[in-house]
Amino acid sequence: MKKILLLTIPFIFNCVSLNAQGISGDWNGLLEISGVKLRLVFHLLQEEGKWTASMDSPDQGAFDIPATEAAFDPPLLRIKIAALLLEYSGTLSDNGEEVRGTFIQGGASFPLKLQRAAIEAPEPPGRPQEPIPPFPYYTEEVVFQNTDAGISLAGTLSLPQKTGKYPVAVLVSGSGPQDRDEEIMGHKPFLVLSDFLTRNGFAVLRFDDRGVGASAGDFQSATSEDFASDVLAAIAFLKTRPEVLPGKIGIIGHSEGGLIAPMVAVMVPDDVAFIVSLAGPGVDGEQILYRQQELLGRASGATAADLKTSRVFNEKAYQLIKANVGQDSAESVLYRDFTALMPAALPKDQLDLAFSSVMTTLYSPWFRFFIGFDPATVWCRVKCPVLALNGGKDLQVDPSQNLPAIGAALKKARNKKVTVKVFPELNHLFQHAGTGAVGEYESIEETFAPAVMEVIAEWLRKRK
Repeated sequence: MKKILLLTIPFIFNCVSLNAQGISGDWNGLLEISGVKLRLVFHLLQEEGKWTASMDSPDQGAFDIPATEAAFDPPLLRIKIAALLLEYSGTLSDNGEEVRGTFIQGGASFPLKLQRAAIEAPEPPGRPQEPIPPFPYYTEEVVFQNTDAGISLAGTLSLPQKTGKYPVAVLVSGSGPQDRDEEIMGHKPFLVLSDFLTRNGFAVLRFDDRGVGASAGDFQSATSEDFASDVLAAIAFLKTRPEVLPGKIGIIGHSEGGLIAPMVAVMVPDDVAFIVSLAGPGVDGEQILYRQQELLGRASGATAADLKTSRVFNEKAYQLIKANVGQDSAESVLYRDFTALMPAALPKDQLDLAFSSVMTTLYSPWFRFFIGFDPATVWCRVKCPVLALNGGKDLQVDPSQNLPAIGAALKKARNKKVTVKVFPELNHLFQHAGTGAVGEYESIEETFAPAVMEVIAEWLRKRK
């Protein structure tokens, strides 16, 4: 799940009498997606006849995101941040005080009103599990090298004490640009899990994804294979540390991290002592996405007809990608199907921008790898102990689809050191949830169910 807002935003202004300088300044909006409310601030400026723009997403801690393009052609204002792939268009009111329009993210559209007045931050929900320093253990900021990729990766190594020797877990995050805490919607699940495990006698290494935080590299061009090479670099680094027990380095991977873990274990079987898969995939990305889109669609109130239309488009798109059809050719095939997914009243320029955003995502290196890779090809070769956990209300990685597939693949490997468990009331983030919908994540105070962390710690103790 992606945390940082991606942006490609056109604003449409119908107040022709408003001069260009009059629209300069800050525009504030409150975007609601699946029950999650995010403040956005757009900064518009004209200097020497040229427009510039930037965006803040203060609730996500993102500021001064520069636009790659900005132009005002009355009544249309266009702003584009190519790397972020979000779009907006709207109409300026007659009094010039607000803009009403549509915000587009990955093909989905949401109403968004902008205003001059600042919007106060909503009262954030509590995060009672988030640890507060000083900690009763030793932490160290570390940097290690992925020599194959030519990049440095930065993270935090936690040790029960500064001296001694300990088994260690490498935490591997889910999809999207993630920092070392896997921060999402105000939660820091990897910080909470790391704190718990370190207090229970285990060392933990968690690190920023390449291109995120203090880590170098290009996230946008990377695939799961590239992220696996980063984990290999983490393991190589840990093997140089005197505090790490030889032969006791394992991987705890969440979501996509649960795909990367067996990839790494197959590459260096002698160096991976255990795997904990937290909502990890057991089937290929195409099958995961079909199920995910169905479950999330139902949770958001989509009709059976909507789901069918979406499925037709996705099936056609995925098959074109897997057949190595070029993006330009695929766009000519898919455009008509895409229009059936969008509101009929959506202006053509907005429709075209949304379609371009979707196609850029579909043809990204990460996505093309993900939909075609079958995790069974690596799970069936994993020999180390495996703990595979899922929430019963996980709508992103359905346990009924993925856990049996993981179990079947490990059976082929004749791996009898396997424990599988479903927590019926938990969602994809391992929070106690009502429906499991993504919109609940932020409003839930719990970051990581203590019962899950206890199961992980107890399972690890048996492998010390």
